[in-house]
Amino acid sequence: MDPSRAAALTNLIQQLDAEIPINPELLALVDQALTHVSTGRARNLERLEFLGDAVLRLAATEFIDRHHADLAVGACSNLRAQLVSDRWLADVGATLVIEQHLLLGRHAQGDRSAQSRLRADATEALIGALYSALGDLEPVHRWLTPHWHATAQAVLATPHQFNGKTALQEWSQGQGLGLPDYATEECSHQHGDPERFLCRVSIHNKELAEAKGRSRKEAEQNAAAAALQILEGSDAPQASQ
Repeated sequence: MDPSRAAALTNLIQQLDAEIPINPELLALVDQALTHVSTGRARNLERLEFLGDAVLRLAATEFIDRHHADLAVGACSNLRAQLVSDRWLADVGATLVIEQHLLLGRHAQGDRSAQSRLRADATEALIGALYSALGDLEPVHRWLTPHWHATAQAVLATPHQFNGKTALQEWSQGQGLGLPDYATEECSHQHGDPERFLCRVSIHNKELAEAKGRSRKEAEQNAAAAALQILEGSDAPQASQ
């Protein structure tokens, strides 16, 4: 590895404030985590991102168990969804300015619209790299716990803001319009594609909004959130006669 690259990655790891011992194996894995598939290199972030997804979910579950043991299971599920979301990962990556360390192919370099996705993918792969090198969740906890505390505080203070489906259902039932209807279709078969699923949400046969997501659940939540934003800026739709 080029000395300047090694120095930059060492500085990045130190920014995590996780008391992580730095060694050549860790640096090699972090370098791999920050090498995008578009570079064409065999050692890229894909497998570490896959590992990071599982590590993140387990660590987030442990965080909730440690710090919010009194929450009901349903509330735990909703909170965890926020603590592992792509938006959350992208925000964490932004605090590290992780894109400055990401090696990209020419095509990915020119795709400005993909910046948030690139941050999220790289952050998830970095989590996988740390676990792969250290074999321990505690460094992940030391890094991510301050971020989780901030997000958990916001989610628990205003839960409906972070659960669009629940808020939309309560609104529609309160208006006597019944339950929202979600029609979701798979647009691609690529794992991790942020636009893999497209969801359209309707209330009383009136389509309100559509949105995409990596999973059916994420697409539905995004569509519900989009519908709520539309409803906030317009008069409520009335039931058809």
